[in-house]
Formats: sequence, structure tokens, C-alpha cells
Amino acid sequence: MTDQPAVEAFLAEQRSVFHASLLADGILSVTQGVASNADSSSKLSKALAGHVATALKVETEGERLAGQTAGGGFEQACTNFLQATFPRLGHLRPGAWSVAKLTTRGKTSGVAQFEQYAHLVELDAAVTANPSLQAVLGNAYAIAPDVVVSRAPVSDAEINTHEVFVDDSVATHATLRAAVQPHPILHAVISCKWTLRSDRAQNARSEALNLIRNRKGRLPHVVVVTGEPTPVRISSLALGTGDLDCVYHFALPELLDAAHQVGTEETTDLLQMMIDGRRLKDIADLPLDLAV
Repeated sequence: MTDQPAVEAFLAEQRSVFHASLLADGILSVTQGVASNADSSSKLSKALAGHVATALKVETEGERLAGQTAGGGFEQACTNFLQATFPRLGHLRPGAWSVAKLTTRGKTSGVAQFEQYAHLVELDAAVTANPSLQAVLGNAYAIAPDVVVSRAPVSDAEINTHEVFVDDSVATHATLRAAVQPHPILHAVISCKWTLRSDRAQNARSEALNLIRNRKGRLPHVVVVTGEPTPVRISSLALGTGDLDCVYHFALPELLDAAHQVGTEETTDLLQMMIDGRRLKDIADLPLDLAV
């Protein structure tokens, strides 16, 4: 009788595919001994990022990509990971789901295409027609996320699969009914930050607050995925509540091991505190959290 080989969990397999894509596309690379997500002016950042890169088997030197190029590649890698994993949870979260990277950054081409924010099209038209309104409103209503998860509204035929649950006389304003409104429903907004430098980290908080303030109806999940190796910079987003659901790290177990191996006691304690406080999770946790 031979031992059966252990079967790797699908999520673990896709996590490996995600990391392999970061290596193949040059987003995660090592140049002159410094990992591409490290701050070259910080000894701790270089040590942590280098340990994570070694754990992920970054074995060859590569040229560091420009920040915008790396950021765009990271957004695409996160999109690909969610497209591969989230739809597989249809038995837990049934529906017609879409995971997409938003490529257009116009004022009304971001979240305004979704049901909760469709009124922003009318708001933008009003501001364009009356510039004095812009002095009052600014551009706080212009929200263009990196990656979104949305659900298509449902036909009455599907709702009535088991019984005549709705007809033209009832539930005439229900968001889920395609007969009532045609826009997809925004389920989640994922902000992707390969690194967190200076005030760029706070862009994610500003975007989250705009999503909260400008919505009509249910607030989507609002999360951040980052490759930042320095715990104190991660804490600038992860600590506190009210705007972001949670921060997800692209390689959290590897980062925690790096903190134990090459970080200070303060660094390790801060990282563990964010994990224990459920403010920082691994990217593998994200698909299941979005199924809630």
C-alpha cells in the first residue's frame, strides 16, 4: 500500500501562482542586494524585504521597475488572484460576480458605474454646468478605485425560481432586482499599494472616506493590499477603525518570520499586535473575507 500524496489546498496553490507572477513580471525583484519593495534608505526595510524575497525564492537579480509600473503590475496581479479564487466560492456566496481592474480614471467612470454611486453622474453634470458648485464640492465625489468586485442584479425569473416571490406590485425599489435598476452592485473596493511611502498611504483612507460619504445604500467592503515590508508604515493604515475593513499583506507569514529573524522586538510586537487585532491579514484570507 503506497502513501497518497498530500493534496495542496486550492488557495495555497493560487497564493503560489500570485507570488510567481510577481517574480515573472519583475514586480518583486532584487537589485544589488535590495528587494524592489524595500526603502533603500532604511536598514530595517531592506532587511525585512530581503528576508521575504529569499523566502519567496527570488534567486536572480533584476532591474527595479519604476514605481508606477510596479504599482500597475501589482494591481493586475491582485486582480488575477481574486479572479482565480473568489468565483470558486459561489457555493458560499452565490451570484453573478465580476472582479475587474478599473483602467479609466475619469470623474464618473470609477464607482459611478455602480448602483450605490450612479447618482455621481448627475452630480458631475451639475458641477460641470455650474462651476461655482465645484468651489463648494471640490472633487471629493470623484472616486476611482484600483480593483472592484461587483454583482450583477438578478432577473425576476431567477428570484422566482422556487415560488412567485416578486411581481410588478411589490419590491419595486429593491436594489437586487434587474427589473428595478440595471447597474451592477459594488461589493468590494480593493486599493493596491505595492509600497507605502509618505502621504501616498493616506490616499487609501481618503478614498475610503469618500466611498462612505458619497454612497446611497450599502457600503462595499473597503480593503487595502500592500507589499510594504515595514510594520510601522503598515500600521499607518492598519491601526484604527471606521474607514478600512482591513489591510492584507502579500506575504504575511513570510514577513512575520522576517520580523522574528532580522527585526527588532518592537517591530515584531507591532506586527503581532496588528495580526492579533485582526487589522492585518494575509492575501490568502481576502477571498473568504469578501464572501462574508
